Amino acid sequence: MWRGLASGMGLLLGVNIDHVATLRQARYALLPDSPNAEPCVVQAAQEAKAGGADSITVHVRGDRRHMQDADVFRVKAECDLPLNLELGITEEMMDLAFRLKPDFACLVPETREEVTTEGGLAVCALSGTVREAVKRLKGAGIKVSLFIDPILADVEEAARSGAEMIELHTGAFANAADPTEELARLAAAAELGHKLGLQVNAGHGINYRNLPVLLKTPFLAELNIGHSIVSRAMTVGMRQAVAEMAVGMKGYGA
Repeated sequence: MWRGLASGMGLLLGVNIDHVATLRQARYALLPDSPNAEPCVVQAAQEAKAGGADSITVHVRGDRRHMQDADVFRVKAECDLPLNLELGITEEMMDLAFRLKPDFACLVPETREEVTTEGGLAVCALSGTVREAVKRLKGAGIKVSLFIDPILADVEEAARSGAEMIELHTGAFANAADPTEELARLAAAAELGHKLGLQVNAGHGINYRNLPVLLKTPFLAELNIGHSIVSRAMTVGMRQAVAEMAVGMKGYGA
């Protein structure tokens, strides 16, 4: 039997609600104060909690394509789940983190050309920048995670950076016709991260169909899932969509 750092609590579920804001911005991007603006990200966070979410993830991008600054402050104030802020390493976003004081900060790569985050943070190439950001965030009392590809050198550098957690990028696994090789890469990275004392999380492209296969990866503590849950919520509602994902995660590591 193996278990991750979530042992005793089961595998945790972080729900990313960015794409609730994406839908709102499609109609109300130029009317941020409209009483008609919907859907509501705070309500989505509260419904996610009711469905069994363990934390809420939000990502404020430099171009504000979905989440707005006011959104994340409202979610923090009105939903009493731990808040995970994904952010690019820029002074603008670091300042937001210092003002927001989320429970967790996950450092991610960010380019304006991408539709959503693609690929992990190049922690080896950016080691100095990453280590300084980790130091500053931890100094503000914020626990830090690094969103990285399942590359062993990146796991080792993540541990050296002082971050408490890594989030393994599962996009290549999710997009593979045959996920066997990617699953092996994830397992090796998770095993090394666990050995080095890191909490090992995972996210990107995880859905209701590939979840059972992903759960073969050892030592996972938390999954961060957004698009699939928000998509399912269009049919059954956010609360039920989260509950269904939570059910699929039960029994992990047994």
